[in-house]
Amino acid sequence: MGFLMPKMPAMPAPPPAPAPMPEAPKYDDTAREEDVAEKRAAIRRNRKGRSSTILTTASGLDDDETTTKKTMLGG
Repeated sequence: MGFLMPKMPAMPAPPPAPAPMPEAPKYDDTAREEDVAEKRAAIRRNRKGRSSTILTTASGLDDDETTTKKTMLGG
């Protein structure tokens, strides 16, 4: 009757315990502050972009030139 009631297999060994987690970095770390300051400086440097080539403002040209040349339209 041994073939009708087979033996139960042995339980496998439990896995080893996981390694402890490394300590989380500090929020007030000086290296982190230096990295953030460097990134902000790079953003400020690169922000110039095309705005330096635009010669007009919201109210028109930035120049104070006035021409004294007469125009044909009665001026």
